[in-house]
Amino acid sequence: MQLLGIDIGGSGIKGAPVNIAAGNLVAERLRLATPSPSTPDAVAGVIRQITESFGTTSGPVGITFPGVVKHGRILTAANMDPAWIGFDAATFFSAKLGRPALVINDADAAGLAEMRFGAGRGIGGTVILLTLGTGVGSAVFLDGQLVPNTEFGHMEVRGKDAETRASDRVREEKDLAWEQWGERVGEVIARLAFLLNPDLVIIGGGVSRKAEKFLPVVQGMVKVPVVPAQLQNQAGLIGAALVAAGSAASA
Repeated sequence: MQLLGIDIGGSGIKGAPVNIAAGNLVAERLRLATPSPSTPDAVAGVIRQITESFGTTSGPVGITFPGVVKHGRILTAANMDPAWIGFDAATFFSAKLGRPALVINDADAAGLAEMRFGAGRGIGGTVILLTLGTGVGSAVFLDGQLVPNTEFGHMEVRGKDAETRASDRVREEKDLAWEQWGERVGEVIARLAFLLNPDLVIIGGGVSRKAEKFLPVVQGMVKVPVVPAQLQNQAGLIGAALVAAGSAASA
């Protein structure tokens, strides 16, 4: 079974059809820039363009959003236009696309995919996935079950939101060396480890492809195992499609 997954990010919107049984993309993903301002209408236009480019897909569409999502409604939008706050995104996208749309927090979607097909597969206890991109997203699992809409990217570290210190965007904007940035990421994980005592931490997002550049620094600062996401930045697309299929109730 193939379903379309859409991953909305602060800088880019990605989409691809997904084989939900195998957990892989069945076509090269399409990435378009997130419009500015990133209003609902503007984002919907990009999503429609992506959807139409994969015209052979049918059925429901899974869509991730970088914020808290409850029952299809957006509650926070730290890196998106504030018009999203309080917005019924699932109903809106369903109407715009003419097919059912299910909306989930982006890090939660990536976590579902990693727990089923990637680095978290078969891992019990507490597993945390952090997505390091425009911001810092988080997903928490207890014995394979998702605890939805955690927002540890906004946890206070050194008096600031964690994502204002440890996101990949901050690394690029401040031109931080990988070791410097790794120390910032390590601080965030050390705080999480103190609070939640996880059994595993998974680092997701596109930067996971370069894990060897910063992960040794991170691992040297914490005792909990820290590993890169196996699905890398495809995880959000795969998780979104799983949600669309209604098959992601448990990892």
